[in-house]
Amino acid sequence: MGDVDPAFIQDVEHRPNLAPPQAESIPLIDLAALAGYSPSDGAAADSAAIKGLVAEIGEACKEWGFFSAVNHGVPVEKRERIEREAREFFRQDLEEKKKVRRDEKRTPGYYETEHTKNVRDWKEVFDFTVQEPTVVPASLEDDEEGVIGWTNQWPEYPPGLRLMGLIARSLGLPANRFDEFFKDHTSFVRINHYPPCPTPHLALGIGRHKDSGALTILAQDDIPGLEVKRKSDGEWVLVKPILDTFIINVGDIIKVWSNEAYDSVEHRAMVNSKKDRISIPFFFMPPHYTMVQPLEELTDEHNPPKYRPYNWGKYLVSRKTSNFKKLDVENLQIDHFRI
Repeated sequence: MGDVDPAFIQDVEHRPNLAPPQAESIPLIDLAALAGYSPSDGAAADSAAIKGLVAEIGEACKEWGFFSAVNHGVPVEKRERIEREAREFFRQDLEEKKKVRRDEKRTPGYYETEHTKNVRDWKEVFDFTVQEPTVVPASLEDDEEGVIGWTNQWPEYPPGLRLMGLIARSLGLPANRFDEFFKDHTSFVRINHYPPCPTPHLALGIGRHKDSGALTILAQDDIPGLEVKRKSDGEWVLVKPILDTFIINVGDIIKVWSNEAYDSVEHRAMVNSKKDRISIPFFFMPPHYTMVQPLEELTDEHNPPKYRPYNWGKYLVSRKTSNFKKLDVENLQIDHFRI
């Protein structure tokens, strides 16, 4: 194992296969039709191109929980600039990076000790919120209602994609059905840096997990690393980077809202012994006061709710706190609320 801290070593059954089987990758979806799309514009919403896009996205969310998006309208220069500045930041000495280090009171910022499934990830990250301040519960206790504001230690970066309207329509809902859930959203951006690892067969950049929010939009460089667990056979599929695309994946909140019509899918990041890797996910998440539960329109006596309601803010703060240290018990998971 060389000098690698045992805290990074994955259990045998979860170690990466450095030569994963070649398999079909996640669907690639062209969002060009979105250029003229507005949820309030009935004519545009009913165009054949939009209907086709809605059907494609619905199929991808159901069968994979993931897809790649091309022609998304975000300038490539913006991603390249953020990636360039991120590399400059991570290149600094640890002492310099620790000047903006996050802690349990001040969550946005730098840290290098994240745990996933109680195994330390081979990476360092920088988080910043979209809303400033981002209001969250001050306590995890259900009967305590105090709130605190998370503030950034770096500039904001709010990307503007209109995917939730398409996902709503693919579920047979009005395009604006989810709008009410994102007025005071708790969304944030993360910059992941995966340094070269001397034991890529034993460690992971981030261990297997599902995203807890509504939707994740991921930009990545040209170094492969993301693996998705294919629903059809449980095989880990390496997602090959495609220039100027975003990876979109369903989070646990959409899984609950849709009453499991759509699934959040396990994924992980492999590391490389020679090259470092940068990825930039945008986590789209509702306000802290949201009670997440299956939508009434998607449940009935034949398809009763599969989850009991839970408070998003308490869930978010619990998950954030568990990232700091290895716990003796499994951290909070969406399945804990399954009926």
